[in-house]
Amino acid sequence: MDIQNKRIPEGEFMAMRQEVLTQWPTGKDVNLEEAVAYHKAMPVSRNFSQKLLDAKAAGRTLVQPRAGVPVVEEHIKLMQYLQDNGEADLLPSTIDSYTRQNRYEEAENGIAESIRLGRAMLNGFPAVNHGVAKCRQVIESVNVPMQVRHGTPDARLLTEITYAGGFTSYEGGGISYNLPYCKNIPMERTIRDWQYVDRLTGLYEEMGVSINREPYGPLTGTLVPPCISHAAAIIEALLAAEQGVKNITVGYGQCGNLVQDIAAIRTLQELTDEYLQKYGHGDVKVTTVLHQWMGGFPADEAKAFGVISSGSLTAALAKATKVIVKTPHEAVGIPTMEANAQGLRCTKQVVNMLADQTFRDDHLDEEMEIIRLETRCIVDKCFELGNGDIAVGVCRGVEAGVLDVPFAPCRANAGLMLPCRDNEGAVRILNTGNLPFTKELKDFHETKIYERAMAEKRKASFQMVIDDVYAIGKGRLVGRPKY
Repeated sequence: MDIQNKRIPEGEFMAMRQEVLTQWPTGKDVNLEEAVAYHKAMPVSRNFSQKLLDAKAAGRTLVQPRAGVPVVEEHIKLMQYLQDNGEADLLPSTIDSYTRQNRYEEAENGIAESIRLGRAMLNGFPAVNHGVAKCRQVIESVNVPMQVRHGTPDARLLTEITYAGGFTSYEGGGISYNLPYCKNIPMERTIRDWQYVDRLTGLYEEMGVSINREPYGPLTGTLVPPCISHAAAIIEALLAAEQGVKNITVGYGQCGNLVQDIAAIRTLQELTDEYLQKYGHGDVKVTTVLHQWMGGFPADEAKAFGVISSGSLTAALAKATKVIVKTPHEAVGIPTMEANAQGLRCTKQVVNMLADQTFRDDHLDEEMEIIRLETRCIVDKCFELGNGDIAVGVCRGVEAGVLDVPFAPCRANAGLMLPCRDNEGAVRILNTGNLPFTKELKDFHETKIYERAMAEKRKASFQMVIDDVYAIGKGRLVGRPKY
């Protein structure tokens, strides 16, 4: 597929829209001009972009859960509970797996079975099947902004329906919703499909409606070094900005070392602004999100709250604009709405307590500089591979292993880079693979891992990686051997 980082021409985009809106019967209810008027009539309290900008200006960290069920009435009940009992500042509608794979007929069956059995038979909210009017019922049932969270490689119809339905934020991108989620879908295809999403977002912006876009930060959520997720987020931000997006939230998944995580959030804001300014998009407003620990959780709920609290503390001290909250049921499956609200209240308590505190550490500047250097190596090499076109360059970069996501299922991903922790629990790189690092950066990682190996009296090996994957679930940060 021939792609380039250029704004989709109007005639071409409108022809694509005609095809997209016929993919499921609810597409016929989408009317762009009427949808814009609906957004403009909504109270400002439901606008995601504005709430993020207000929080950033005030130095506050907003809290947001993940949640979604298949039946509209039950979904509304869940959203209202998380708003009122969980004290959520922002709300999601997490989309079901059938919709993520564009399998709308099976999603329709799942809705019917959920109603018949009186329990959820889908793992999320099938927004495409419910259509514009029912999405608006959800939006109007709460007083806080709502975001679509999903994991869809081809999210074009979902975007059309949920934007028309009143959602004011949309997660995902052509990199972050391919490499961690898909096996055989070419990068060029997802980049192209997400250019459609971003162009639609740009159209709303041009018609006076600001919709927030959020690349999915954690990627696989397992020992992802900051430079990898930063590079993906920055590139997705550049691709979105080219299509007219003006409000972007870049994200990062908590790794566990406090200094590294705070350095990551601060450099993510800084570097995203830097690259947007460099490539002519200085008018784009950037905010940040920290995702609480995405790996294995302890089954004990009290211990799970400890993990949640650590992520809350990190988000508050890093001054992330928002934090995506986990629940004490992470180890066992989909949480009850009560458990979801508990995770929110726990997080709210911590971020409120730390709102006026600042974080200083002797090693923070050093860690920030390492992340800057690594991230620029990756992003700049992708530009080089694309001869200045980042859409082309990121596809070639993934193929070459220049951008290499650990433990990703996608066949396009090189899978050569291996991360593990250093002696203080920061995520380092055991095998740099084809990452375009300087010798100095490679030596830095080698030294950090060697220090751990010496402390643990064992060789640096893949066993360290395995130990680290399971460590937090067992109550540790670093996977130490038993003597």
